[in-house]
Amino acid sequence: MVLVGNFRELRVWQRSKDLAVFIYSVTGDGAFLKDFGLRDQIRRAGVSIASNIAEGDELNTNKQAVHFFFIAKGVYCRGAYPSNYFP
Repeated sequence: MVLVGNFRELRVWQRSKDLAVFIYSVTGDGAFLKDFGLRDQIRRAGVSIASNIAEGDELNTNKQAVHFFFIAKGVYCRGAYPSNYFP
């Protein structure tokens, strides 16, 4: 049984979309205006999470969907800990 194709109904997609909107609002002013690299990396990560969940859910099999869900999880971790801020 394939349980894919309704990503808009997934709570994880809804919350990741909300996270992307929040990230854009938070990074729109203050110190983020001066650090384009960090701002852009965090914004791309925020959008990528929801995009990967949607793409995975629209594929033909659960195995493919799970693969993209793990990618989304990795993107979340990458955005939470940007590499250019580690010495």
